[in-house]
Amino acid sequence: MEEIKVIAFDADDTLWANESHFQDIEAEYCRLLADYLPPADISAALFQTEMQNLAIYGFGIKSFTLSMIETALIISQNEIDSQRIGQIIGFGKRLLNMPVELLPDVKNVLNTLDGKYKLVVATKGDLLDQERKLKNSGLQKYFEHVEIMSDKQNSDYARLIKQLGCEPEEFMMIGNSIKSDVLPVLELGGMAAHIPFHVTWAHETVEEPITHPRFVKLNKLTDILSFLSIDPELLFD
Repeated sequence: MEEIKVIAFDADDTLWANESHFQDIEAEYCRLLADYLPPADISAALFQTEMQNLAIYGFGIKSFTLSMIETALIISQNEIDSQRIGQIIGFGKRLLNMPVELLPDVKNVLNTLDGKYKLVVATKGDLLDQERKLKNSGLQKYFEHVEIMSDKQNSDYARLIKQLGCEPEEFMMIGNSIKSDVLPVLELGGMAAHIPFHVTWAHETVEEPITHPRFVKLNKLTDILSFLSIDPELLFD
């Protein structure tokens, strides 16, 4: 652990709640379109549209909203009324205006690590939305660098690590997604810690268990302190 100099945090569902808001909106969306298909079929159609649109729209609320509109047109065979299209646009605006809900002990952990490591945000999604959430979170002061990526592939992390001026073995990533926050970093030679969130977007799920000497499984964010040989009692100093 003496090698670690930089600790990067994912944002959505690592620092603050996110996916649960999407799932709540999707449930409302399914109810809105219930006269066309059962909820499970609507969700499946929406997910298929999202996957087809990722290369065009990328990740985030705006992409999700456009995919909801497109899916509604598909399953209604272009017969959906303008009032319901307006409601779908409203769903997207509600997501964009959701208050930031910090996850347990986030501020305490960042405060404890501050000054001991270079702390970084490494997230993906819509630039304006992620900048807004970070500003409203009150966490910006803890981070020396903020990287909002269009995706989280090996090449994206390689560029970030080079930009930070550290070696892969000096870099640790903490996040809730095995696919986005763990596997690319391990492949580059960095260290990755997974902290599960109670809901995960289907696109981010990985079935195979991870066995790797530089992989850390956390039950809660405060577990990272013991792993870094920091007395958890410092949380309450």
